[in-house]
Amino acid sequence: MVDSQKQTTIDNLIVIGTSAGGVEALTYLVQQLPADLNAAVIIVLHLPSQSPSILHNILNGAGKLPVFEAQDGEAIKTGQIYIAPPDYHLVVKLGYLQLTRGPRENHNRPAIDPLFRTAARAYGQRVIAVILTGMLDDGTAGLIAVKMRGGVAVVQNPNDAMYSGMPKSAIENVEDIDYILPLSEIPSILVALANIPMPIEAQKPVPKEMEYESDMAQLNTEILENSTNPPGKPSTFSCPDCGGTLWEIEQGKMLRFRCHVGHAFGAASLLAIQSEEMEEALWSAIRALQEKAKLSERMASRMRDRNLPLAAEQLEQEAQAAQQRSVIIQGLLELSNAADVNA
Repeated sequence: MVDSQKQTTIDNLIVIGTSAGGVEALTYLVQQLPADLNAAVIIVLHLPSQSPSILHNILNGAGKLPVFEAQDGEAIKTGQIYIAPPDYHLVVKLGYLQLTRGPRENHNRPAIDPLFRTAARAYGQRVIAVILTGMLDDGTAGLIAVKMRGGVAVVQNPNDAMYSGMPKSAIENVEDIDYILPLSEIPSILVALANIPMPIEAQKPVPKEMEYESDMAQLNTEILENSTNPPGKPSTFSCPDCGGTLWEIEQGKMLRFRCHVGHAFGAASLLAIQSEEMEEALWSAIRALQEKAKLSERMASRMRDRNLPLAAEQLEQEAQAAQQRSVIIQGLLELSNAADVNA
């Protein structure tokens, strides 16, 4: 149980999302933040589920602020940095953190969108959300949620990022990004924003869709059992994580997808996953064709030994056809790889 007094200690909440190239970017950022930062900082870096939990050790001591791996139910305190552990979404409640094994978003857990979305729901205009280097589009939908609740959006300049995909996606899809900056200028703007007195005004309401998606990330079984009509409309695509129907969501400029049990994808993430699945299918086809060719050749040899030349010739033709199809598919894979390299 979280002490109610702990729920009033946060003036500002800085949430940061990053992926490829993120360790270097986070190390620099943490080094530049002052000890008297008037905000708590919560970070999601994409990590493999079996990755050792060492990011907090890397960042702790790099700067002046203490860095901790987030614990379930832990109170949020100003002047501390919290890191999402591997294979858990890190979500924000009013005054404390929650860890959940909810459905993956953009094929990731931890994912950036649940952090940003739940922070926006809990703290509204007191949220400062930052997108750093990374690939594809995780974080964009969460940044849209932050802006919907009156928070501030800060994005690393794509030309300055080690990997530009996530910053580009945010810039292309989020209305009214407040700051697009090189990494070297982000720490100072965070300090300045944290020191601006918060105006006393009515909070923007929490949209129903934001409540629904926040609850899905938190494994709210009531939402899961009672939701027969998720946000959006049914698409013709299936969820790559569970095989269910994906629902299409248009959120501002962004096209997104979510299945009934909660797996969610930006269009770029879904396309990347489909490309991976297609490649796996093609390699499986190559293996099957090569095995068929070898088996057909072996059976043809046996037919010749038994003085059945017509049967042997037919099997040899089947072996040759299977081998030719295998070569064609290998050529398609080579063209695809060349296109990816030159993209």
